Amino acid sequence: MELYVIRRAGAWPDLPELARAAETSTRVGNEMAGDVRWIRSYVVREPDGRVGTVCIYEATGPDAIREHARRVGMPASEIFPVLDTVVVRDDPQRAQAAE
Repeated sequence: MELYVIRRAGAWPDLPELARAAETSTRVGNEMAGDVRWIRSYVVREPDGRVGTVCIYEATGPDAIREHARRVGMPASEIFPVLDTVVVRDDPQRAQAAE
């Protein structure tokens, strides 16, 4: 599997809707475990007030990501293969949780 960044722009009206989609995404991801693996997501407030995400997935390819999104009923607005990772610091949320 390769690493991908997926942009889901303005996909949800609010955080509760995103939470419901995340539950479905986890279930579908477990069904597709040989093809996709959700690593993490960064939740963003879109300019129009809706909620979007930037997600990190491992997948066999973009088609597997699109199929996962189709089954969940959410967009995969943009899919980018990750060429490299540069980590300067751990995510702040993880660092705070560890304290």
